[in-house]
Amino acid sequence: MTPAHKPLSSTARRSEGSRRAILTAAFDLVQEVGYTKLSIEGIAARAGVGKQTIYRWWPSKGAVLFDAFLMLSERPDDGEAALPDTGDLEVDLKAVLRATVGELNDPRYDEPMRALNTEITHDPALAALYAERLDGPMRELKKQRLRSAQRAGQLADDLDLDVAVDMLWGPLLNRWLQRGGALTTEYADSVVETALNGLRPRQGTASP
Repeated sequence: MTPAHKPLSSTARRSEGSRRAILTAAFDLVQEVGYTKLSIEGIAARAGVGKQTIYRWWPSKGAVLFDAFLMLSERPDDGEAALPDTGDLEVDLKAVLRATVGELNDPRYDEPMRALNTEITHDPALAALYAERLDGPMRELKKQRLRSAQRAGQLADDLDLDVAVDMLWGPLLNRWLQRGGALTTEYADSVVETALNGLRPRQGTASP
């Protein structure tokens, strides 16, 4: 028998309601006006709260936007996050990178994500928070999937998993940030195939 969860007090419910309203307002506004024109005052007005409420919880609009992304990634079932593991590493990686392409191409997320990346570049405190709460945990999930492939003999035992993660996800993020070319599922598949097969000629196909 599972223990009953203690219900939230009315004050806690109001606080959580205000928090979600603020984060939703920040995410919506940055798409409408852009990050440069986004302001704490504007977020407060859209959310229907006083700006001091925002300053009590966040030090900057960049921190608000970061928490808005975390809210979007919350799992409603409170289940444990994991990358797919069907036993076929190539298939699983292609599925994950294709999903990443879909997110990066989603116009709802483009402006907020670019704004957050810019703010992280200029704000060391926000960068540290991003590494601790989002990038670090996501990197560990990726490495867990690669460790599973190592145990199955699909990857070298001495593979540097951090380098492998960078090789697989880095090209997509770089192409998106730099607008260096079309971000397509075909490109995602090519990244996976190149990373897994290596850059050297396959045995028996080398040029004379």
